[in-house]
Amino acid sequence: MRKNQSDVPAVPVIQVIERMFSLIDVLASREEAISLKEISEKTGLHPSTTHRILNDLAVGRFVDRPEAGSYRLGMRLLELGNLVKGRLNVRDAALGPMRELHKLTQQPVNLSMRQGDEIVYIERSYSERSGMQVVRAIGGRAALHLTSTGKLFLAADDPARVRSYATRTGLAGHTRNSITQLPALERELSKARQYGIARDNEELELGVRCMATGIYDDQGKLVAGLSISAPADRLDEGWLPKLQATANEISGALGFKDGVAVATPATPASNSPSTGA
Repeated sequence: MRKNQSDVPAVPVIQVIERMFSLIDVLASREEAISLKEISEKTGLHPSTTHRILNDLAVGRFVDRPEAGSYRLGMRLLELGNLVKGRLNVRDAALGPMRELHKLTQQPVNLSMRQGDEIVYIERSYSERSGMQVVRAIGGRAALHLTSTGKLFLAADDPARVRSYATRTGLAGHTRNSITQLPALERELSKARQYGIARDNEELELGVRCMATGIYDDQGKLVAGLSISAPADRLDEGWLPKLQATANEISGALGFKDGVAVATPATPASNSPSTGA
């Protein structure tokens, strides 16, 4: 029978494993090599015990000895870390939290990534009760400047890249609300940078408004956007903290460690139901 996480002890039951963890934590606290004496003092372990465990860790390449009597973390940890990182998948990390967010909002929740000058929808959590017709299925695409998630990616670019994007695409619009002029787009991106939130106010589909925030990897790189879509007259600003918390949870699963962005004020809109992002 599979054990619950609550059944797992909070500390190792094998003493030498607990000591090994303490030694690794001390080595991780410094970039440079640390002397045996200092490691022993910081862990509270006897020098002979410290020496014995470190030597065994060195055999497995978990610890390096750049010179006699000093130690640092070894390359085996880097190899294993890269394996773990390679197995981290944005979609897998997002699925559960997206479903929970959908339960709270009862509106479509979208996960999108950038491909060139477009975003691609890679996952969506929705139900018929939302009253939204899904017009862009998983795998669907949309121009960056027309979507809330796309604006997050443009906001992460430097001004020269944004201008290049505008030149390449011509900032073609889909609705009367679409942003088709570079100065207006730059103002919109400035808000996204300031608050960490971007919006689509019926710019991709009339009758649909969206709000999005970013998902970041362990290097702090924007890798995806999480958005909520709703009928234009039903987008609730009270969802913003939930959206941000969900994106932070997904980012955390990818190894990101940082703070939360602040939300922007609301803007009203109107009309009929279909799905953007």
